[in-house]
Amino acid sequence: MNKNFLKKFKLPKDQLKPLVGNLGSCLASDAITVDGEKIGWMYREEADNNIDSGWRFFSGSEDEQYTENPDNFSIYDVNTIANYDQSIIPHLEYPVGSAFEWDQKSEGWRKVIDSNFNSIK
Repeated sequence: MNKNFLKKFKLPKDQLKPLVGNLGSCLASDAITVDGEKIGWMYREEADNNIDSGWRFFSGSEDEQYTENPDNFSIYDVNTIANYDQSIIPHLEYPVGSAFEWDQKSEGWRKVIDSNFNSIK
């Protein structure tokens, strides 16, 4: 059984608009899609398959116990997640290895550069 049928999403499917082209699928936390938290952390890794964009989205509130439970995540079209937070759209064309976190002080996205992510400078 598809676990998504049991979830009550913050945005009803009929409210989703076409915001970005066909970028493929992504992984997102239920903290965003069910609980309605803002995206606070996003990164792009190597795609798992030919329809995967490689993008992964988190609110930033998820602790280790939460992230270890695969039931707290689902696969979505990138357009769906863009509907939850349109501020991600300008960053979706960044390459694999890119990572961004929401900076509340500047109210904007900040590139994250560390040993695990080789973001563009």
